[in-house]
Amino acid sequence: MNPNLKFDFIVNKEKNTVNVEREFAANLELVWEAWTNPEILDLWWAPKPYKTRTKSMDFREGGMWLYEMYNAESKNPQECHWCKNDYIKIVHQSMFSGLDAFCDENGIVNEAMPRTQWTNEFNENGENTFVTITAKYESLSDLEKIIEMGFKEGFTMAMENLDQYIQAQFKLRKQNKSNNMARVSTYVNFQGNTEEAFNFYKSVFKTDFINGIKRFEDLPTDPNHPPIAEPVKKMVLHIELPLLGGYILMGTDAPKEMGFTLTQGNNMHIQLEPDSKEEAQRLFDELSSDGKVEMPIQDMFWGAYYGSFTDKYGINWMINYQEK
Repeated sequence: MNPNLKFDFIVNKEKNTVNVEREFAANLELVWEAWTNPEILDLWWAPKPYKTRTKSMDFREGGMWLYEMYNAESKNPQECHWCKNDYIKIVHQSMFSGLDAFCDENGIVNEAMPRTQWTNEFNENGENTFVTITAKYESLSDLEKIIEMGFKEGFTMAMENLDQYIQAQFKLRKQNKSNNMARVSTYVNFQGNTEEAFNFYKSVFKTDFINGIKRFEDLPTDPNHPPIAEPVKKMVLHIELPLLGGYILMGTDAPKEMGFTLTQGNNMHIQLEPDSKEEAQRLFDELSSDGKVEMPIQDMFWGAYYGSFTDKYGINWMINYQEK
């Protein structure tokens, strides 16, 4: 996490609570969306190596979020857990509270497991947003069990890895595009062999990489971020290769060490970079109609107006309007 952004984690055994205050370099609307949109929650809620998969969400007072937490690297059914959060109170872009419990896939609560009462409060401060989280447990033993399960480490690691990866990628894209001229590109992901693939494409199209190859080891050292695993350091963080007629192929490695799992179908996006925010909105609205939105289009903290989705024919798209 950025050392200039506040992050407090306090365990209060007298009140059986965990209190977390986290500051985000993003506006209130974006941060609220990240906590209340199931597509975005699925990206970061579970501590690695677990992932989250939402079955249903009805975000209203009296509604419920039913989701699965599973280990993507294991076929052991014991490493799959169903949870639900019953929403108690919601004040739009201000706070929400709920009661979280382990359950089965139909939402029937496992009474033998501890339950967590969450209260999340959101406060905007200039361009940043503070989120104050209180997790309360019925007994001290329930609290201690949650701490022993690595709540702090898992929660912190998942969010920091996601922040670091996204910020680095879009910072590099902004550097590589020096003007607002509209263009189309394709973004592809590989499980560790991006450089091999792009050297092959380079030999075919007889073009050169734009600004060379950026690797994960090129990221600036930050003691507040988790260290990059040795097998990941030489992997490709970002690469761009012109093909024909100004068309750009972009790529990255999506290492499993950072929680990414690739399958045929999610490893390729057509990226549109229009020359205005209005055109970006139009393209997003029309292309995503009757499709599945992965990331709602919105102003992002890295300076882009960005969204992603799968259209009604199963094609993956990214819309990215970047100020010069």
